[in-house]
Amino acid sequence: MSPSANGLSLARQAIEQHSKSFALAARLLPADVRDDAVVLYAFCRRADDAVDLAPPSSHARVLARLQAELDALYAGEAMDDPVLCELQRVVLVRGIPRRYLDDLLDGMRMDADGFVYETHEQLLAYCYRVAGTVGLMMCHVTGVASDRALRHAAHLGMAMQLTNVCRDVSEDWGRGRLYLPARLLRRSGAARRFTPGAGPIPPELRSVLALAIERTLAEADRLYRSGDDGLSALSLRSAWAIRSARLVYAEIGEVLARQGHDPMAGRAVVPTWRKLWLVLRAAASELVSRLRRRGRAVVRAPGREFRYPADAQPLPGG
Repeated sequence: MSPSANGLSLARQAIEQHSKSFALAARLLPADVRDDAVVLYAFCRRADDAVDLAPPSSHARVLARLQAELDALYAGEAMDDPVLCELQRVVLVRGIPRRYLDDLLDGMRMDADGFVYETHEQLLAYCYRVAGTVGLMMCHVTGVASDRALRHAAHLGMAMQLTNVCRDVSEDWGRGRLYLPARLLRRSGAARRFTPGAGPIPPELRSVLALAIERTLAEADRLYRSGDDGLSALSLRSAWAIRSARLVYAEIGEVLARQGHDPMAGRAVVPTWRKLWLVLRAAASELVSRLRRRGRAVVRAPGREFRYPADAQPLPGG
């Protein structure tokens, strides 16, 4: 199946508009991988926006439509939407399991249902669904030298989502969402349960959230390190691109740390000059890593399907 010019154009517009960091990393991928990675991003953005921008009363209908689209897509039916047409090509050519896309929609269903997070395990399950699955799909797009890389890819996606959670606490609060688990907030000093969206973040919760963000970023760091362990299973160019995205995302945590992890300190942003430096650092890291191994791994499509939570264990630092 050949790519559709219109679908690819829309996919490229989506990543350039919504994520400068991922757009930068995508440019580093091999040409035969880049377009398929961009299509995956565009579909995830399309599905996320379909849920987030819809009124709560229509969430069930939107999710049912997304599920029906996947049914038709995997059944090989003709797709009218250009992005879905491109996604159909990618999942068929790359052999991406339907389970990963179903799990992704389950994560979006948690948002639509207003899921209340009590435990760290529940938060990790959410992170797996909305981001760990993307890491797994990327294993099919880039190819891996060993199926052991699947766990590391899922961990990397989960680490990035934990970083998102920490960066967006104030923004999510205004939308009536709080992803930091209630148990973590109690351990961080919260004397009672707070309801997000009912006015601004209460002053007495600000220091509690800061400590919870710091602890959550420590969990993300452990998952990032696991993600690093899987990069050797990729081609040099793919590993460079993925490590660049990993370093840029982890840097968001460093910006938050310099802000005292204060959720009201403003959105944590990594400046362009720093991103470029991290891209160079990623290139150096991969070159040194390849020289030490003195071997070239033969990448291929994963030979098995990953299942959460069993295949995600052990979690780093668990």
